[in-house]
Order: sequence, then structure tokens, then C-alpha cells
Amino acid sequence: MPLTIDMITIDTSDARKLADFWTAALGTTVQNDWGEFIVLAPTGSGPALGLQQVPDATPGKNRLHFDSHVPDRLAEVARLVDLGASEVAVHSVPGLVWSVLADPDGNQFCVGQPGEKL
Repeated sequence: MPLTIDMITIDTSDARKLADFWTAALGTTVQNDWGEFIVLAPTGSGPALGLQQVPDATPGKNRLHFDSHVPDRLAEVARLVDLGASEVAVHSVPGLVWSVLADPDGNQFCVGQPGEKL
């Protein structure tokens, strides 16, 4: 049987604060709450999101991040910034424009819109 990815876990200094952000951003709920480790319910057919409280932040850019695609990148970026994210950069390649954002704990993720042009 091949390996499947059932959950992606983000290290954080404040699991509860990040759970508030990500449940609102993803439109999901907390599935399990063990205080320093919180699991959010999967959305659609995607994996669950785990938030693990750690004593020290990872220095530098996170080596693993996730990408999402939406029909209206600018509207989604504005919504996520209102929730507490910050916009880091905007990039494009032919047929795709994406924004790099950081959640309230500084973890970067991307929001792209296929077919959009700058």
C-alpha cells in the first residue's frame, strides 16, 4: 500500500492562537484539542492540519509550506489579511499568479489563481 499524507503539522509558539486563525481561514473546526497539540478537521478531501506548540521558533523560512488555489486571489488575500495574515510577496509564471502570505506565527503559505495575469 502506498504512503498517504493524512495531516500536515505546523510548529507554533501558540497553538490556540494559530487554531483561531486557521479555522477561520479554512472554514473548518477543531477536531481534537490536547492543549499543546490541536488538530483541525480536514476540508474537502485534503489532509487534516495539526498545530503543535513548541518552545522555540524555527529560524528562517519554513522549508515546507502549502499552496492553495482560489478563483479570486485578491479577494482571498484581503480576507486572510483581515484575519491576521501578512502579505510577503507576489510571484507569477505564465498561467499562474500567487501571493506568499504568513500566518500570525510567521509560517508562510501561498494563495494562487490559475489563469490570472499581473
